[in-house]
Amino acid sequence: DSMGASIEVAKYTERLVPSTRIVSVNSTAPQILNPSTSFIAPSANLIGDVTLGTNSSVWYGATIRGDGNKVTIGENTNIGDRVVVHIAKIQGDSPTVIGDGVSVKAGAIVHAATVKDCAIVGSGAHILDGAVVGSNSIIEAGAIVSPGTKVPDGEVWGGAPAKMVRKVTKEDIESITDSAGDMVELAALHAEECEKDYAALAKDEEEWEDRMERADDYWKKDSGSDADDVLGQGAPGRIFDNTLANPEEGLKRKE
Repeated sequence: DSMGASIEVAKYTERLVPSTRIVSVNSTAPQILNPSTSFIAPSANLIGDVTLGTNSSVWYGATIRGDGNKVTIGENTNIGDRVVVHIAKIQGDSPTVIGDGVSVKAGAIVHAATVKDCAIVGSGAHILDGAVVGSNSIIEAGAIVSPGTKVPDGEVWGGAPAKMVRKVTKEDIESITDSAGDMVELAALHAEECEKDYAALAKDEEEWEDRMERADDYWKKDSGSDADDVLGQGAPGRIFDNTLANPEEGLKRKE
């Protein structure tokens, strides 16, 4: 393998996640304000002048392009699967701003527009150049918000071109908040799984196979955190794994 690698013209490095998620444009790289609490899916892309807020997530297949203007995404906001967020520079000069607690559902497009705090952009909806979606508003799935349209706070819009359908209800506002909160929690689970390397995945597979094959009445593997443990020897009434001749040594092994 090493000899073959030495004569390669185009070097290839195998990685668990092969895609490039963060791309600089004109020496400007995306800014992740709190990487430990944000989730960027392996197949998502952040390109150029993009700022992603705390607890926000960018899901699988989504693309956020700030290659000519700025994209700003607030806190607790989720950009769903296959969403496209872009800016305008050639025809007009419009950045894209997405506020806090916003849910942009799968397949939507936000192009050179503003979506204020606590709003939902439905699946496949288009928010086009210069449009502004107000706070606590809902854009229904498949709606087309025409360029320059202003959606007032607290309204539900749908259709193509989008028009006001009704005012939001108390239940709608609760749904907007719950949606953003649920996605923050789900993003944390996905982030944990996506950060695993080959060794961690192999260990997970071994443990899963063990659980599938081990009978319920058979000895269970030591989880390392038995509340009934005595001196590192296990719980009374069970078969101890460790020697009973030296209990202190058992405690050392646990540590």
